[in-house]
Amino acid sequence: MEAIEFKARIKNGVIHVPRKYNKKLGKSVKVILLSDTPGQNTEAIDELLQDPVKLDTFVPSTREDIYER
Repeated sequence: MEAIEFKARIKNGVIHVPRKYNKKLGKSVKVILLSDTPGQNTEAIDELLQDPVKLDTFVPSTREDIYER
């Protein structure tokens, strides 16, 4: 197994491999992604903010409950 490293931008979920590596690569590769900007994965939070889970048994906390010691 040979390791090839390059930087790339993700466009519509696609990463393009530079042409200079095409001949070195076989039909199958193992991909490991390392992000330069950790902590940017907020998709789940964004989805919940757009469409929150509704529970019939939910009771919001009162001010007294929040500040009770």
